[in-house]
Amino acid sequence: MELRHLRYFVVVAEEENVTRAAERLHVSQPPLSRQIQDLEEELGVTLFTRTARTIRLTPAGRHFLEQARQILSQTEAAIKSVRAVSGGVQGELSLGFAPSLTVELLPDALRKFQADFPRVKVSLHDLSSEEMLAGLQSGKLDLVLMALPEGKRLNGFSHLRLRDYTLSVALPLHHRLASRKSMQLEELREEVLLGYSRSGYPEYHEFLMQKLGCPKSRPGQSPIQEEHESVTSLMAAVESGRGVALVASCLGKLAGPRIKVRPILPSGMLVSLGVVWKGKLSEGAASHFLEIIKAVS
Repeated sequence: MELRHLRYFVVVAEEENVTRAAERLHVSQPPLSRQIQDLEEELGVTLFTRTARTIRLTPAGRHFLEQARQILSQTEAAIKSVRAVSGGVQGELSLGFAPSLTVELLPDALRKFQADFPRVKVSLHDLSSEEMLAGLQSGKLDLVLMALPEGKRLNGFSHLRLRDYTLSVALPLHHRLASRKSMQLEELREEVLLGYSRSGYPEYHEFLMQKLGCPKSRPGQSPIQEEHESVTSLMAAVESGRGVALVASCLGKLAGPRIKVRPILPSGMLVSLGVVWKGKLSEGAASHFLEIIKAVS
């Protein structure tokens, strides 16, 4: 049995059609059918039940599919690991990130990346959105994980959306609305609104102005009454009772029990986390991390 037998089997099982599987694998149909038959003969079991148009996995086939996927995944990980150890990928990866938006994805991505490429040194930079884009522009950063801005701010950059989070409100523990499971924006109009600084996070202010229906004729006016340079200072201000903040829902995992994070309805109001880079990525650390963060997301 060869690894290509397992790859062919997995694709045929996923497509449930030999013709489509052959197109996906870029092979002709008769040899593919023969490879599957050879695999069944070698195993001594029937993996598929066949009809005129489709093929379906048997119970034994479903069990073997799980095993085949595990074997292929372990093989791929072993190949990456040995290439990294042998000196295939090394050097340094400079990564900018927004702590509140990456709390779910970044730890897992870093763990997998360091396991696959132990000779790459990863430098993490907690920066504002504007600082991250400037870092990409100057070449000091290889990739950044940030809230994707709208409009022309990403002109000249490449980007990929990783995950969407619902707009939520961060409240002090004893706030009058803290016991609510959700709320609407109208209920917050009389609250003191805290947020990130306009100079470092202009897209955050533009996003809030749009969601809060602020007049476009006054682009310099922001609904934020108190600005903060980082998520830690913003959470501390909310915790102290100085106001509330509109944030992405994932902030709750970063804040823990310090504050309450409640969703804003309707749930269609989203904050998008994306990965951004400048120019074409070569076959190095940055391109490998991009593939890993895509898989994790």
